[in-house]
Amino acid sequence: QVQLVESGGDSVQAGGSLRLSCAASGTNSNGYCMAWFRQVPGTEREAVAGIYIRGGTTYYADSVKGRFTISQDSAKNTLYLQMNSLKPEDTAMYYCAAKGCWSPSWFSWLQSAYSYWGQGTQVTVSS
Repeated sequence: QVQLVESGGDSVQAGGSLRLSCAASGTNSNGYCMAWFRQVPGTEREAVAGIYIRGGTTYYADSVKGRFTISQDSAKNTLYLQMNSLKPEDTAMYYCAAKGCWSPSWFSWLQSAYSYWGQGTQVTVSS
């Protein structure tokens, strides 16, 4: 059973930076795609960044491209999301998620495709 635990959420001012972490256990993550989603109350959960772990291919939503960077440390079995130039509209609960993935084409932007989820970490950006 894969378990995911996020950390690193905080309150920052616009223009600031945060790094979110997602520690994975129960798997070596090698056969997975992982993604960061975010959700504002009353809205759908949206994927903002993803990675095909085996090959390292990364994916970004247009809203965060050039500001956010997804990465992984295989030795620590940890996924990261470096968030720079934060905007108030980045305020949300951020979740990491994982799904079985054996090629880059298995990556999905859909919440429903992911089997494993963390509990979330809150990011608040003030203007």
